[in-house]
Amino acid sequence: MCGSDLHAYHHGAGIPIEAAHAFTGDQAPLVLGHEFAGTVVEIGEDVTNVMVGDRVTIEPILYCGKCIHCRKGSYNLCTVSQGAFLGLAKDGGFAEFAVTEASRMHKIPDNMSLEEAALVEPTAVAFHAVRKSGLKVGQTVAVFGAGPIGLLTLLAAQAAGATTTFVVDLSKERLEKARELGATYTINPLEENAVEKIMRITGSGVDIAFEAAGAQPTFTSAMNAIDAGGTVTVVAVIPIDVTMNAIMPLIKETTLNFSCAYANEFPQVIDLIASGRLDVKKVITKKITLAHLVEQGLELLLVDKSQAKIIVSPK
Repeated sequence: MCGSDLHAYHHGAGIPIEAAHAFTGDQAPLVLGHEFAGTVVEIGEDVTNVMVGDRVTIEPILYCGKCIHCRKGSYNLCTVSQGAFLGLAKDGGFAEFAVTEASRMHKIPDNMSLEEAALVEPTAVAFHAVRKSGLKVGQTVAVFGAGPIGLLTLLAAQAAGATTTFVVDLSKERLEKARELGATYTINPLEENAVEKIMRITGSGVDIAFEAAGAQPTFTSAMNAIDAGGTVTVVAVIPIDVTMNAIMPLIKETTLNFSCAYANEFPQVIDLIASGRLDVKKVITKKITLAHLVEQGLELLLVDKSQAKIIVSPK
């Protein structure tokens, strides 16, 4: 389950309700779920890249393949689909059976579970953000927001060579999960000033900060916690207009960039998970069946902020 599923279910965010989606031609009601994996049970007659019985993970991002960005390989920036996904603009994976193009399927190795394979998609989001940040071995990192993407960003940053890592969140349970995943320091801003603590420990701020909460306070803190010449990468969807004082970023020559989804990165993420370099199983906090998707998933996540990734199985 993803936070996008939560927003789609409760608020209709991203779902074509009033009219058919301009790219897919589909309209609500639609099957949610864009982080999914499974076993191939049937293929079309022209399919050659997968066979019945193959275990696969699905890359759900939709793109035209013809616009300038698609032709350059940055299909996450497709100007035609405008960020459309399976499970939002077209039927997704919260079902016993799902149908999609074989080109979206990535085979997984024998030592990877389907649960891990279902986490390839959100891990690819974190992987792309870390690459986008330019993180180098030995640098220091702060992650603002310890939800699923924040925790996976922590793992990806550690795999990329980050040394000292800070994770900031309001949830004690999520901070405990961050410590379990190897965070050097965890900070609850309700109990202490996050920026002051980061500055006190590092002396001048972190090299890289990730905004993974999607809120004004965390965006501001990320900007203030950065060292001169450092980078702030926004990976969360921030649903409001944010403001900032541009004087300090100017003086520090701060780089501010934004990371959207992923492109051509599923194979690397699969290899990292299969090799054990990214132990994404630790991010799973609950497993439910499809029959209990609403009450134990979509409704629970509204009130239980201790949850990270909830895995849904058909039966």
